[in-house]
Amino acid sequence: MDLSKARWRKSSRSNSAGGNCVEVADNLTGVVGVRDSKDPTGPVLVFGPAAWRTFVAAVPAHN
Repeated sequence: MDLSKARWRKSSRSNSAGGNCVEVADNLTGVVGVRDSKDPTGPVLVFGPAAWRTFVAAVPAHN
């Protein structure tokens, strides 16, 4: 899968304290990429848009 055009952003649900950050690329057609911001060249999880929306809706917001 070609993720070279992915525009990564820090997830609004990430905990910036302690470096526990997840980056999300949701600008690609048909897929949403998720990676660890501490390892930008590491593995990427790929979700379909509907699966990603379901996941985000199920994760409670923590402030």
